[in-house]
Amino acid sequence: MPLFENIEAFKNVDPALQWAIFIVACLIVVVALVSTVVSIWLAIKYVIYNRTLNKAGMNGEETARRILDNNGLGHIRVSVVGSLMFGNSYSHFFKKVRLRRWTVKKNSISSMAMGAQKSCLAVLDKEGDKDMKTRIILTPFIYFGPLMFLPIIIIGVLLDIFLFNFSGVASVIAAVLGLGLYVISFVMSLMVLKTEVKAQGKALEILEKDNLANEEEREMMKSLFKLYNIQYVNDLILEFLELLLRILMIFARMQSSSSSSSRD
Repeated sequence: MPLFENIEAFKNVDPALQWAIFIVACLIVVVALVSTVVSIWLAIKYVIYNRTLNKAGMNGEETARRILDNNGLGHIRVSVVGSLMFGNSYSHFFKKVRLRRWTVKKNSISSMAMGAQKSCLAVLDKEGDKDMKTRIILTPFIYFGPLMFLPIIIIGVLLDIFLFNFSGVASVIAAVLGLGLYVISFVMSLMVLKTEVKAQGKALEILEKDNLANEEEREMMKSLFKLYNIQYVNDLILEFLELLLRILMIFARMQSSSSSSSRD
């Protein structure tokens, strides 16, 4: 979305709002650049470790199955997914661990790391981990909360048009409500990261205890997990900044339209 599609129209916008838009736009550029660098580095590491065979000779599916069975979770299935929509994950509701097809069958460091970490989410679930319980309860809101932003904005605009004579009151309230839902979803998404980090730590402990990965291999996995975590946080921040920019632009357009109407 261009910052200023019609520069003349934004001359009537409050300078503080213009500066806010400019600062948020600059932050988006910086975070996007950092995210791109991290993504490239993560992809390189993933490929390298996916070509590095682990000493135990186990692929991701075998690793996940071993950890699940050893922890009394034989009822949890390990499924292989080949679509772009579903990645490596654990589903409490479907009782399954999902692993990507292009790595799951390889006896690599990456494959073992993913299989171990996702199966350890199931272990946390079984153990009644407090953060995991919260994640499970809030999962629907985490994913569907941000999707409510656009419908709420549309409802606010329609109310302004048909009930408030283009006053902008309903649109502002809707924007604030939508932003509030997104902020809540953002905070809850950090809870997801917290459980992912816990599962990473547990996976490394189990791999060490069961002699499935030596110290060098665990260090490789640790560096891979760290990059995933950084990328996750970068993506969350970028999504939030982009939403904030859209809201600021809505306010700017409303302010500009209001100034034009008052002059007429």
